[in-house]
Amino acid sequence: MENVVIKVGGMSCQGCVKNLTGALSGLAGVASVEVSLEAGEARVGYDPAKVSANALRTVIEDCGFDAA
Repeated sequence: MENVVIKVGGMSCQGCVKNLTGALSGLAGVASVEVSLEAGEARVGYDPAKVSANALRTVIEDCGFDAA
């Protein structure tokens, strides 16, 4: 299991946090998700054998946010 912190730009409310948490949680291989509006980041625990950090960033961008 690995952990990654991805900076997320463009979140403006708790609805954004909820949508992003749900999208990331739905990925195979994702064990934990903690999205912080205040910090502007997503902390994700994941299995690198099942999903890559780049795939996580793609999901964030697909939700309409910037991922760095």
